[in-house]
Amino acid sequence: MLVSRCLPRATPALGTDAYEAWRDRALANSETKRLNFQEYLTSPRTSSPSFNPLKIDIEPISRCNFRCTMCVVSEWTHGKRAEDMTFEQFRALIDSEPQLLEIKLQGLGEPLMLGEELFKMISYAISRDIWVRTTTNASLLHQKGNYKKLVDSGVCEVQISIDGATPETFESVRVGAHSNRVFDNCRLINAYCTEKTRHVTKMWTVVEQDNYREMELLVDTAADLGFKSQVFSLDLHGWGTSKWNEINLVKRRDNHLDESYLLGLVEKGKSVGVRVEFWTVNDKYDATSPETLCPWPFERSMVSSDLRTVPCCMISNPDVFELGKGMDFASAWHGSHYAQFRKAHLSGDIPKVCRSCYK
Repeated sequence: MLVSRCLPRATPALGTDAYEAWRDRALANSETKRLNFQEYLTSPRTSSPSFNPLKIDIEPISRCNFRCTMCVVSEWTHGKRAEDMTFEQFRALIDSEPQLLEIKLQGLGEPLMLGEELFKMISYAISRDIWVRTTTNASLLHQKGNYKKLVDSGVCEVQISIDGATPETFESVRVGAHSNRVFDNCRLINAYCTEKTRHVTKMWTVVEQDNYREMELLVDTAADLGFKSQVFSLDLHGWGTSKWNEINLVKRRDNHLDESYLLGLVEKGKSVGVRVEFWTVNDKYDATSPETLCPWPFERSMVSSDLRTVPCCMISNPDVFELGKGMDFASAWHGSHYAQFRKAHLSGDIPKVCRSCYK
């Protein structure tokens, strides 16, 4: 592994200062949030934490209109796993977790396929002082003014997946996509962000065998499409399954990229007005110490569109691994199955479903 800690890591699209200011305001406005956060800061990692999660990934929809080659959705019948989450279900979940500071509103589906319900969800969470991120493939931004509705919802970050600089590469990776439509939609939302002086978008590229030779071109693409921020994700994972781990292990190209080349992309970004950053889990998690364990089991979680609890976004699919089966989220978080899951991490006996994220 040639990727080093010297590379700039992914930061919020609006910047770290804006993120911290939002968090500080949320803590000042809510005693529940403040006390829970203080408990988190002073508590060691244990199998049964005394605090509730700070962050949750909430999957509002588990269906997609693309069949991306690195994504498990490509093998689902009609690209769908379960029914959509309703706004009422989302609101009930948010209300049951008043300590939340942040959510990512996306899982294995395309959020904009949810229509108006998505914007209602975002606005509701924002009204509860929750920092909201979401992800989109940008294919539907032009419909019904979605690009304006998304920005106007108050969303704090919109991660847009762009996995190729040329139409041929883009459409070979993101099967079912029309690159020209997606690129035009990116220009639409980024121009609107400029109009509103609030650049919440971030271009996100999963680097793999089909597109790694286009990384320099992708920096130019980000600038051309109006992005101010771009992240290269250098990690491909297996969604908690051996099958997809093997598929994506072949596609990985992180070992083909040396530090000087990647840092050169950062400099190239500066020359065209794009902040280039990187994301990878490969040097994050180590079972030799509680401090270097994956933080997900101890401080955050994920809820699928059918209201099932999943350990993290790297698994995403409750049909692969579920915590607290049949329980609501709060019961699952404090339940025995979650406690056993955390205990396995703490003892160094990392669960099989998690091992690809460890050294």
